[in-house]
Amino acid sequence: MKTKIYPQPIDTSITPRFASFATFMRLPIIEDLSQVDIALLGLPWDGGTTNRPGARHGPRQIREMSSFIRKMHHVSKIPPFLIARVGDCGDVPVNPMDSMDTMIKIENYYKDLSLANVKPLTAGGDHLMTLPILRGIAKSGILKNEPLGLIQFDAHSDTLDIFFGSKYTHGTGFRRAIEENLLDPKRMVQIGIRGAIYDEDDYKFARDAGVRIITIEKFYDLGIEKVIAITREIIGDKPAYLSFDVDGLDPVYAPGTGTPEIGGMTSFEAQRVLRGFEGLHFIGGDVVEVSPPFDPTGNTALVAATLMFEILCLIAKSHEMRKT
Repeated sequence: MKTKIYPQPIDTSITPRFASFATFMRLPIIEDLSQVDIALLGLPWDGGTTNRPGARHGPRQIREMSSFIRKMHHVSKIPPFLIARVGDCGDVPVNPMDSMDTMIKIENYYKDLSLANVKPLTAGGDHLMTLPILRGIAKSGILKNEPLGLIQFDAHSDTLDIFFGSKYTHGTGFRRAIEENLLDPKRMVQIGIRGAIYDEDDYKFARDAGVRIITIEKFYDLGIEKVIAITREIIGDKPAYLSFDVDGLDPVYAPGTGTPEIGGMTSFEAQRVLRGFEGLHFIGGDVVEVSPPFDPTGNTALVAATLMFEILCLIAKSHEMRKT
């Protein structure tokens, strides 16, 4: 049987990490969607930000810091670049002057991706971007009008209704996704939620809809293995999306973000939880809210790039298990 040759990262022993073009995980740039199973994408847009901007610059710095990523996961031994065709497919088109136009562009882009049977893994960008991504996936028809499950790492539930008179901010996106039947709230788990709130009813919509909210306090009460077990039971075997807001981590580990909240999980705890989701049916994911102006060291972008690799391994494993 002929051995399949998939796109591979640049060999670091030949070209050092600080050389050549900055692409996600040093992969080749691939514009032809028929040549990839998983597309690594940048979405340089922060039109939903309500306080500290800068996430539009996230994808570029995450690409740079992703040069530290190697080829195989050291714990799961998943080799994502050998079991799936993965490439850097560039940046999603945006309009920095018009948020509504940008959301239409994003939706159409991800609709085309889904119709090409490509699973997206996107570096953001602020968290509002996940809403049009989900719209695009849903409207492609591949899910046959069945809403997705969602695993969300975040300090905030993002299920507010209106903020500054707008229904579309990075704090309202998942409420809109539930209302539009893009997500099944009974197959949604939010991990790491914390911080002061505006009102005691801030989480009422989500809880009434059936979303499982695991606050950071509950996270530590339950322990990592129990959180993994609960999440796997809720998500089940049906398709799911994984969204990781870096403010889900304590700002000690990810200071470069728009709305930091102290008292979050460590980067290693997040990695351990993610690894517990191996085998779930992931059809896409994102890492959002990296704002380089607030972390000139690049450490937040390095965290985001590493989390992208963790999620890539999950999506690649899911692809391998279900590609027939």
